[in-house]
Amino acid sequence: MATLLKPASVRDQVSPEEWQLRIDLAAAYRLVALYGWDDLIFTHLSARVPGPEHHFLINPYNLMFEEMTASALVKIDVEGNQVFGEPAPVNRAGFVIHSAIHMAREDAQAVMHLHTPYGQAVSAMADGLLPHTQTAMIAAHDIAYHDYEGIATDLGERERLVADLGEKNAMILRNHGTLAVGASVAQTFIRLYFLERACEAQVHMLSAGRDGLNNPPQGVEHKVKEQSSGAGMAMLAQGLAWPALLRKLDRVNPGYGG
Repeated sequence: MATLLKPASVRDQVSPEEWQLRIDLAAAYRLVALYGWDDLIFTHLSARVPGPEHHFLINPYNLMFEEMTASALVKIDVEGNQVFGEPAPVNRAGFVIHSAIHMAREDAQAVMHLHTPYGQAVSAMADGLLPHTQTAMIAAHDIAYHDYEGIATDLGERERLVADLGEKNAMILRNHGTLAVGASVAQTFIRLYFLERACEAQVHMLSAGRDGLNNPPQGVEHKVKEQSSGAGMAMLAQGLAWPALLRKLDRVNPGYGG
């Protein structure tokens, strides 16, 4: 009797480095859902696979974020072509935004983009993010802005998006949402967390009117910038906050590593 061969798993077909990246990115998708930042199957998180090919991982367009697994992530090239795995649909707007940044920024291993109500609200405010909370001051010094051009399916927008981002690591997409980049999934997620919390706080504080806001003392924004930049924040994200987030996820929504 013939022995049936078991199909090779995704884990068996990729490098250990890519598999770990898949685990982290799948976890980030589920954490986005856990924090209520998801938008049904829309928005997108991506990560560049180590190596010279400039391949990156992104979500299949038919899964909820809470369902994401390491094996389910789709690997595509910068032209949007799937280069590995079973055929799966990919969000074209996700491809346009993320491929632009991955191509231009070698330091941007991960790119995350959201459409939360609070992020959208601040993106529609003429003044953008106000420096009236500690969280906003942590985020604001590293934020760029990009004007809305419609749903991001036009490849021509990539050049303008990258030019607006420059060397910054977070962006408010006007009338659209928020975005963050980083050297790891962990660092990017924590940057996005601070930006989203700052937007949430701003919406709440402005609900009471702007006239009564307390302006921070002169010079304190620069102080917070110095305190929240550099290797210390990267270590906090990668070594402390991310492992704690994964432990939380293991308790409430395990299985992302499958």
